[in-house]
Amino acid sequence: MRQPLRRLAAPLLSLVLAACQTNAANVPAAPPQAKPVAASAATPARGPFVAAANPLAAEAGMAVLRRGGSAVDAAVAIQAVLGLVEPQSSGLGGGAFLMHYDAATGAVTAYDGRETAPSAATPELFYENGQPLPFIDAVLSGRSTGAPGAVAMLAMAQKDHGRLAWRDLFGDAERLARDGFVVSPRLAGMINGRAPQARTRWASEYFTKADGGRYQAGEVLKNPAYARTVRMLADQGPGVLYGGPLGQAVAATVAEDPRPGALSAADISAYRPLRRDPLCRPYRAYVVCVPPPPSSGAAVLEFLAMAERTPDLDKGPDSPEAWVAFGRLQRLMYADRDRYIGDTDFVGVPIAGLLDPDYVAARAALVPSVNGPVEPGRPTGAPPVGADATAEPGGTSHFVVVDAWGNAVSMTTTVESIFGSGRMAGGFFLNNQLTDFSFTPMQGDHPAANAVAAGKRPRSSMTPTLILDRQGNLVGAIGSPGGSSILAYVAKALVGVIDWDLPVQEAVALPNLVVRGEMVGADAQLLSPEIKAALAQAGMAVRPNATETSGLHGAIWRDGRWDGGADPRREGVAVSEVR
Repeated sequence: MRQPLRRLAAPLLSLVLAACQTNAANVPAAPPQAKPVAASAATPARGPFVAAANPLAAEAGMAVLRRGGSAVDAAVAIQAVLGLVEPQSSGLGGGAFLMHYDAATGAVTAYDGRETAPSAATPELFYENGQPLPFIDAVLSGRSTGAPGAVAMLAMAQKDHGRLAWRDLFGDAERLARDGFVVSPRLAGMINGRAPQARTRWASEYFTKADGGRYQAGEVLKNPAYARTVRMLADQGPGVLYGGPLGQAVAATVAEDPRPGALSAADISAYRPLRRDPLCRPYRAYVVCVPPPPSSGAAVLEFLAMAERTPDLDKGPDSPEAWVAFGRLQRLMYADRDRYIGDTDFVGVPIAGLLDPDYVAARAALVPSVNGPVEPGRPTGAPPVGADATAEPGGTSHFVVVDAWGNAVSMTTTVESIFGSGRMAGGFFLNNQLTDFSFTPMQGDHPAANAVAAGKRPRSSMTPTLILDRQGNLVGAIGSPGGSSILAYVAKALVGVIDWDLPVQEAVALPNLVVRGEMVGADAQLLSPEIKAALAQAGMAVRPNATETSGLHGAIWRDGRWDGGADPRREGVAVSEVR
């Protein structure tokens, strides 16, 4: 019988880590009476385990693990296949954040593969005639593409933690691209949908059959250009993109009409992924670790810190009061996130202030009175920044890997919108990640924290998450696509698993509720009439979710096995072969 996470956690002493922990073994221990369901000397969390958004990608990762590969080795193979079979969401032309857990040392590392703006970028990147461009015009332009970071980041992480040769990680992607793969229903829906990125000349050439029709679900799609690309990456390494012919091809595509962009081959060659210290904070009997800015993981940690001070949330998934509290907490979280989070190499981000216990307590005290949009708070260290004007459509994927030694990867990866900018080079889509910047750089006298600047990384909602016990052992991993709604989706899954004692599959399948300022979106058909009525009375009248739906993938270690889950809203699977 499974041991529920929440019931085993007695009330803990007030505790906030003073700084991010790069070594998870140093996190404070829970009180003796709190016995979280986690790894132990007798039953360390280990794999092979993979949860990913497409069965072909999951199998590619498992094949690497079966050959003795590490979690990062498998991540390279998974991304290579996802970029082929789920190109609407991520790919070699995009970016990613990766959280890595090292079982031998307990170290947690955040790898930042977020794209960067070209050296010629200005705060008015998306202006014409003194006014911001319409959003979709910006997306389809060459201006929307930043220097891609996913491949460089994976190469860095694989150099740090790989066990197999880089060249041996692309075989499944090359074979599927060369011989063809079966188009899934979700991909077919995107190919034949209304997104203008699916109708560009690049996308139309790829997705149109010899008879003039577009590919449908169940048909076989080949991509010989992608097969050549992954073979070059395997043989020549990431330099073929960063300083080689692939980078030149990307720059040439960006420079084409309409509205050519300034991203050059030199900008791509100059791109550098980053190792960053993770942000780790206690929640109940556990420690939750997320990437630092420009990821928005700090906002999820603020949500959790406020949640511990919100008793209504403990009433469970059938409680109207719990769902009202969940929505109100989101409004507070998003108000702070939207105002303050940006690239810390360019703006001051008050992380310590946002997570300070006194500040959290003051924000949590507002929860009962939140019945509409709220203003951001003023945490200690907050710089004078203007209001944000960032639009965040969805086109993202998340996967989790654990290898036979217990090393883990939680990675969220994206090309930003559906099929990115709709432009292609080397058989893959280019990102439109720069539209994740605020189109309006100034609000009043102050620049937005997420304003465009040369070399800057746009703010991201991607929040790949690792869960540890207080001894620094791996407990689980979770993450989701969803644009700005990622924060709500990840928070929902964490509350579902930890607070509401749900199996992971049930937690990820819970109704989605996203409350950000005036915007309220939900899986209305999955919420009870009582919950919808309570939400409406609290200023959160439910409307259909207009943002990208969730694609939660993750797992919790319970009773010597992985309790995994794959979001039923996508096409993913969770596969475990624990030995």
